[in-house]
Amino acid sequence: MKKIVVFLLVLAMVSASVFAAGKTEVAPSGPVTLKVANYALLEGGYEPFWKQVKVDFEAANPDITIEWVTAPYGEIVNQVVNMAGGGNKVDVIFGEIDWVPGLVDAGLAAPVRDILPAAFVDDFYPDVLKSFEVGGKPYGIPLYVSPYVLYYNKNLFTQAGLDANKPPKTYDEMLSYAQKLSLLKDAKGNKVYAFGQTTASVPVSGASLTAMVFNFGGQVLDAQGKLAVDNQGFKDAFTMVQKLDQLGYNPQNAKLKDLRNLFALGQLAMYYDQSWGFNGVKSINPDAINFTASAEPLKGGSGAGASLLQAHCFILVDNGDARKAALSKFVEFVISEQTLSTYLRDLTPAYPAKKSMATMESVVNNGILKGASAAAGRVQVQSFIPRISDLNLELCSLAQAVTVGKMDVAASIEKFKNTASVKISK
Repeated sequence: MKKIVVFLLVLAMVSASVFAAGKTEVAPSGPVTLKVANYALLEGGYEPFWKQVKVDFEAANPDITIEWVTAPYGEIVNQVVNMAGGGNKVDVIFGEIDWVPGLVDAGLAAPVRDILPAAFVDDFYPDVLKSFEVGGKPYGIPLYVSPYVLYYNKNLFTQAGLDANKPPKTYDEMLSYAQKLSLLKDAKGNKVYAFGQTTASVPVSGASLTAMVFNFGGQVLDAQGKLAVDNQGFKDAFTMVQKLDQLGYNPQNAKLKDLRNLFALGQLAMYYDQSWGFNGVKSINPDAINFTASAEPLKGGSGAGASLLQAHCFILVDNGDARKAALSKFVEFVISEQTLSTYLRDLTPAYPAKKSMATMESVVNNGILKGASAAAGRVQVQSFIPRISDLNLELCSLAQAVTVGKMDVAASIEKFKNTASVKISK
């Protein structure tokens, strides 16, 4: 048996070497302009980083020019698709993992192994890379990964008589904490909300609700991408959404940016966010770094507190050999310890997606990330479907039905099943 295992390992290594050797690297011949679609250029907290990336990359690669293509977060994908329809394709899109299937379906995204060197791609954690697969091939490459984590205000915990070093681990514990936290007022006499879960009608809220379903051990889609919500965990999650609303603990119909604002101003004690969401909090109130702590996602029902993998990524476009070679240089430049070290330390708390970056000082010693470190090992991948954004919006409608609409949870789920099935099958 040992000989067989050794033989298979050697065979795999030889095959990989042959594949790598067979892939011809094409150097850019003459000046090349890369069109990089990036909504973050319009967001104050991120703009300086990306502008510096352009300066540093162009200095190191004088024959390659970066041309930014910008639009607000909610409009950038449509901008890219519309440009392509007019024969003006970008080379790469900085976006989120949920964007991948739609761009593959639109015929824009290219398999990352068609553009990037094998050695670079193979440095990414296999399970993370697998989460970008469509038809067995990864169509996105992550800059870093970010599970949903529980952020909490240590000062408010102390004011409520709670131990700021012992955040809740289950939903039942959270509710007992929330009972005390909800009695607090801020310095101006404003209500303090105990717990924030985004339910507004934007796709990212649907992704956050999916993460909550995973907390309870439920699922939304099966492995084939078919709707699969007839499970206790799904029902338990939306029952909890309704309970949080009924008790007045959760700001109604809030976007993530609304929750970040309330948290930054000391009017929200706990809330779910992607780990990189802290940048939004800090941009509102720099002092938030002194009262913010993170914890693992809560365990609910029979669930183990699993969370949804989220990642900012590059989605690559094939625009011919010269631009592909330049694009490979750009991606490798950005997704490196040298480029991302200060970014992950100062702007976006998140976890490296590459094995070689696992011990980065900016991550290992990040006080904001420390409390939620176990969350990165309990992420669950949502099946990719082309209309994932439509599904996420339907999840938001379900959450609003049981909160704003005060409808019965079971009846609302039945209505959701009918509507969502039609939407994702188009």
